[in-house]
Amino acid sequence: MFCRIFIYTHRRMAITADDVSLEDIVPISLDFAVVEVSSPEELVVVGADTRVRISFKDQELELRLPFGSHSRVFLGEVNKAWSDVCRSPTQAPTFEWISKYHKGTRGQGVVKQAIAPLGTTLTKLSQHRKTEKSSDKKGTLEKEKGSNSGTQKSRGFSSQESREERDDLVRSSSHTPSNKAQILAMPQFGLRDNLIRCELLKNEDLYTYLEHFSFFLGTYNVNGQTPKESLRPWLGCTLNPPDIYCVGFQELDLSKEAFFFNDTPKEQEWTKAVFEALHPEAKYAFVKLVRLVGIMLIFYVKKEHAEFISDVETETVGTGIMGRMGNKGAVAIRFRFHNSDICVVNSHLAAHIEEYERRNQDYKDICSRLQFRQNDPTQPPLTIMKHNVILWIGDLNYRITDLDVDKVKELISKKDFETLHSYDQLKKQIDEEAVFEGFEEGEIDFQPTYKYDTGSDKWDTSEKCRVPAWCDRILWRGKNIDQKHYQSHMALKTSDHKPVSSLLVIGIKRVNGDAYKKTFEEIVRNIDKMENECIPSVTLSKREFHFEDVKFMQHQAETLSLFNDGQVPCQFEFIQKPNEPTYCKPWLTANPSKGFIAQGGSADIELEVFVNRSTAPELNSGTQQIEDILVLHLERGKDYFISVTGNYLPSCYGTSLHSLCQLREPIQDMPQETLRELAEMSGTENAANTEKPLDIPKELWMMVDHLFRNAIKQEDIFQQPGLRSEFAEIRDCLDTGMPDSLPGSNHSVAEALLLFLDALPEPVVPYSFYQQCLECCSNASQCEKIVSMLPQCHKNVFNYLAAFLRELLKNSASNRLDVSILVTIFASLLLRSSTKQDLAEKRKTQEFFQHFLTQGSS
Repeated sequence: MFCRIFIYTHRRMAITADDVSLEDIVPISLDFAVVEVSSPEELVVVGADTRVRISFKDQELELRLPFGSHSRVFLGEVNKAWSDVCRSPTQAPTFEWISKYHKGTRGQGVVKQAIAPLGTTLTKLSQHRKTEKSSDKKGTLEKEKGSNSGTQKSRGFSSQESREERDDLVRSSSHTPSNKAQILAMPQFGLRDNLIRCELLKNEDLYTYLEHFSFFLGTYNVNGQTPKESLRPWLGCTLNPPDIYCVGFQELDLSKEAFFFNDTPKEQEWTKAVFEALHPEAKYAFVKLVRLVGIMLIFYVKKEHAEFISDVETETVGTGIMGRMGNKGAVAIRFRFHNSDICVVNSHLAAHIEEYERRNQDYKDICSRLQFRQNDPTQPPLTIMKHNVILWIGDLNYRITDLDVDKVKELISKKDFETLHSYDQLKKQIDEEAVFEGFEEGEIDFQPTYKYDTGSDKWDTSEKCRVPAWCDRILWRGKNIDQKHYQSHMALKTSDHKPVSSLLVIGIKRVNGDAYKKTFEEIVRNIDKMENECIPSVTLSKREFHFEDVKFMQHQAETLSLFNDGQVPCQFEFIQKPNEPTYCKPWLTANPSKGFIAQGGSADIELEVFVNRSTAPELNSGTQQIEDILVLHLERGKDYFISVTGNYLPSCYGTSLHSLCQLREPIQDMPQETLRELAEMSGTENAANTEKPLDIPKELWMMVDHLFRNAIKQEDIFQQPGLRSEFAEIRDCLDTGMPDSLPGSNHSVAEALLLFLDALPEPVVPYSFYQQCLECCSNASQCEKIVSMLPQCHKNVFNYLAAFLRELLKNSASNRLDVSILVTIFASLLLRSSTKQDLAEKRKTQEFFQHFLTQGSS
């Protein structure tokens, strides 16, 4: 692989490709060199900018790299690429194609700002002509290439033609920071940014001051509709134009295609509607859009503030069925504005009035699973709560309870929102500290935003006659936040919800340059003194951890506390042991796995054990144990060894169909040696055991039979998730045989069935048959023939499940299922690939399985 350095310039913050221009392309070849040219005065100050000179043939560029990890990563990658070229000099390319971009000359001595996040200052130093000898050599080289007419006298661009060529190149490129960059091997670039960053954070008050900016937050559940009216009454309702817009949508598209993660044309339609409705008295720059199925968040900023937006990252989390489907969940954008870190979350939580516990669980899942990658790859991911300001919007779906619909409407007609709010589920859950701890919500003095007849202001007149509720909410967490308004917008009638908006004025931290420099230099001086005098050390709260009765998909955690008892700040990291790919076994995690502790400070590390479908099979069979040794390494200090042990309770989850068919007793009643023997001979039909095996696993029968008797007409079965606490009860019942009948709701049993199929080490259609299934997916009789060839227990399970799903489809008027939903959910579980499936393969597996669900299948 041959590498090049692409150098871009921009006039303001680079938000889209149109904001940057390709300035130059520098090939990394045998003619390439990079040297540090920092002055002796600069080298004395650790953390000062680093100046390097990059040269290639007749070109020299000086880059001033700012202190920090981005510079280290950049130089590390350059050094790595150059080393690769040196190892294979005969394969070095000639880069003839670059010459077409070198037309005209660039002005001398122009200082330009490069694209964020590097923020390098680029200065053209010289445009040396080669000597006559060099020119002869170049001419020979061109002759060897053939008739190369490209002139290489000049390295600049100035013509309009070349500008257009470069812009095209920028638009067609995708730029993503590497998340695999290694710490730079060159000692002169070993910047101590972690240490200094921590001290700067502690002393932030010395060099920052507050400036107030207005944030417009909007949320709208559009019920799958297209924009039918201007959004200006909602988005343009403020007297003065806001500095920042964060606009969230839910149920952008309710089609089955969108439910299963496909693109939707409605994204563009609603994005256009938002842009056209922004406050007319200001110009706004589009920063970011993120979408998960029908949950979308759009971020705009006033153009004059755009250059102060940095570190923009997006993430999504689905909390639908099996914790994966994206019909419910959250999308989020985090960014730095001046010196404040801000996270905006748009979520759509579980529906139905009685499902407040499921909504609580969704909230907790979003908080724990939604993590942002940092620009510095050596730093652990950022969670939502690790931001100065958190803004949370969305259809949170909490309802009004303990009042009948007539009483609710009576209180609304009296505008007695205070009394009505006391019956609000979200208020009750916040008061009980079950969710949104530390968040604030403004006073609600507007009528509930759900549910209306579409196109009107009339309450729901459908058969269900929903009780009005404040489903659509806006909350915040952080300091120096003042809410100026919190209201709904009755003028918009497109949806069965009304949009909601809030205007927040937030104190944002800005940096005083002189004070920052003074603080920075003082920190560097102190660190120099400490590093020269002392070696880091820590005290550990304990070195042995034991996890009792570990179960499938049941999180356990213990806290390891580190106290810095040394004379200097220290940096710690869990490191790999020899011949092991990671620092710990796959069922174990240390969070954080690396970090920094100030002198006299402490850090808590959560040692978390979680057994999932990939780790359960070997633990079930006893070929792996809950045993590991962690190596905690201190930079410039010693290593500490931490023992992790535990006992795992075997589960039907992660055990093969063949083994389960051999077990007539609950799996936790069986000796470990028996389970090991069954796992070793799982591929054979019958082992030494003369007793006839079960036709299908009893655990599978219990779940399907429960659903057949209780949930055949259950609305949204296999589409609405269950409760995690109920899944734990169902798993324990299947693994221990107690109680005799399955506990939990129908939705929890349905999800438990899907998780059972997902956790099978060998899917219902074994991996060895997968390719044949793809090849004959369009031929129903060939598909049936393949199923008839499956191992007996696999064939029985396949036919049993298909028959059950056909019964469900007979009741589709009640349960709202159709063939496409069931095929999409179950095909991915029954016909799994041993490698990652592409979209074409997924469609073929669905086509294969659909033959067994359509009318007339036997």
